[in-house]
Amino acid sequence: MPAKLLPGHPTDDVALLLARTRGLGADHVATWELPDDPAVVARARREAAVRLAAWGFEEAAFTMALVVSELVTNAIRHATPPIGLRLIHDRALICEISDGSGTSPHLRRARAFDEDGRGPLLVAQLTESWGTRQTATGKTIWAELAVPTP
Repeated sequence: MPAKLLPGHPTDDVALLLARTRGLGADHVATWELPDDPAVVARARREAAVRLAAWGFEEAAFTMALVVSELVTNAIRHATPPIGLRLIHDRALICEISDGSGTSPHLRRARAFDEDGRGPLLVAQLTESWGTRQTATGKTIWAELAVPTP
């Protein structure tokens, strides 16, 4: 490691981290702004299915439709606008829902007669991984499906 990067006598271990990033082409990302209206959930499912078909992943459309449906519904019911949906085709299929609320969902088991509470658990069971990240204007919930092999 070049001496220029280190102080005269480091008091601790030193590590140099390098990362290479790459951008995705516009044909690998689809973004929609959604109104704060429960009727939009069906449209979001259709748009996701059309995009997955264009990417050649028709077999993942049903699972992604369920994920989109749950996440969009939760954003409409429990969060604040603006609400955005983004699908990303990279090494995995990623669904992101952004909203204006800073409150993150948590997993819980709904009782037999509960009206809500199943969405995050369902998303966790259908996907490889999921999580939440805070943004300057609220949060983004993401869920990742493995890319089906052809």
